[in-house]
Order: sequence, then structure tokens, then C-alpha cells
Amino acid sequence: MIFITGDTHGDVTRLNTESFFEQKEMTKDDYLIILGDFGLVWEWKGESRHEKHWLDWLEEKSFTTLFIDGNHENHDRLNEMPVTEWHGGKVHKVRPSVIHLMRGQVFDIDGASIFTFGGARSHDIMDGILEPDDPRIKKWYADYTKFFRVNKRTWWERELPTKEEMEEGRKNLEKIGWNVDFVMTHCTSSSTTALLGLGTQEQDILTRYLQEIREKLDYRYWFFGHHHMNKAINSEEICLYEQIVQIR
Repeated sequence: MIFITGDTHGDVTRLNTESFFEQKEMTKDDYLIILGDFGLVWEWKGESRHEKHWLDWLEEKSFTTLFIDGNHENHDRLNEMPVTEWHGGKVHKVRPSVIHLMRGQVFDIDGASIFTFGGARSHDIMDGILEPDDPRIKKWYADYTKFFRVNKRTWWERELPTKEEMEEGRKNLEKIGWNVDFVMTHCTSSSTTALLGLGTQEQDILTRYLQEIREKLDYRYWFFGHHHMNKAINSEEICLYEQIVQIR
């Protein structure tokens, strides 16, 4: 079985047995996929007590937790983890059964082919990215009108992809003839973002890349998070947030 859900931002309590009762019939060969902004690899000083508690909690679950990265992850910590191959693609294993599905990979999971590409541009940074020693930080944290992040503390440059990651995605899709069952991303293509009614959000290197993928790739369904809504954009593209949906 494969289930998917949207952003958790470090709060995975929706995966308790009361809300996600299907897990009572699941094993470690069944999967729950989080569509970015997992939020349990976040603290810049290393794994916090909060992170350890909930990562261990997930590890004890009957199922395997998979996630793609969003813009609310500590990409430095993720990218320091050893890269291993799992079900045909590259991963970081945060715990034996809590696994980061890396960008531009094609996985064969429970008989389904899944293309993954995490990341997104942060939109809550209108006042800029401050360095950790900037004297404005303390005052701005108390000012709800300020929208900013702190470099390598609450914001990481690698929220957007490298050229190498994008090219690896193209090459992996070329190998399988540009045809998959499912696409799973955090943000989505430029045209689909516009269909969401979010025309005020500027295109960026990732939305344009995903637009390229969308125009070339044959797929059954494309699932994404990031926008904090549960909405079918059309018959093939679905944005998820709190809902937990079985797809296989």
C-alpha cells in the first residue's frame, strides 16, 4: 500500500492511529509519503530533542515513512547524510524506515514508478535573508510585520535545485522513456501554479523546470504540496495538505 499526505512542518501527529487508522493493517513494506516540508530535519545545531522524539516515533510505526524535501528543511544536514540506493533511486536514510527521496529520482515502489523532485522557493522572505550576526534579528522576531529568514538557521540556499539535480532528473526520465505512474513534488510547474490562482507568485528556476517536465512527461497523476490546500487542479494534478490519500 502507498499513502500520501502534504506538508507536516515537524508535526506528524496526523499520522496517529486515530487519524490514520489504516496503519493497523500496514507493514514496513507499506509506505506513507510526505510531499515536502517534512520539518524534522530542520535545526541548524543538529538533531533536537523534538526531532529525535518524533523521528523515533515514526521509526516505531508499522509502516515506512518517505518524504521529499521542501523549502522548510535544513538542506545542509540532509546533504551531509550518506547517499544510498533504494528501490532504484537515491535516498538519505534519516532512520532505517524514515527515508528522504532525493531530487530527480525514479523509484519503483510497490509496482509503481514514481518521479520525485523536492524543493521550492520560499515566499515569506519579503524583508530579506539576514546573516546570523545581523543586529536586526532580535527586533524583527518580535515584529509580526517582518517577513525574513536567517541564512543557515531558518533558510538554506539549496531550497532551489542545482543544474546537476535537474539534469539528473532529465537523464533518469530519459532512461524510462518519459513515462511514469506518479510525479511527486513539493511545488509545481509554472502553469499549474497559475491555475491555482496564485498568479502573484513569480516563476523561478524550479517552476520553469517542472513546466518543462510537465510538457514532456506522460504520467497518471501529479501530487504536490507547498500551497497548504487540498484541491484537485484538474483530473491529473492534485495539491494535498492535511488529507491522507491512498494511491495504491
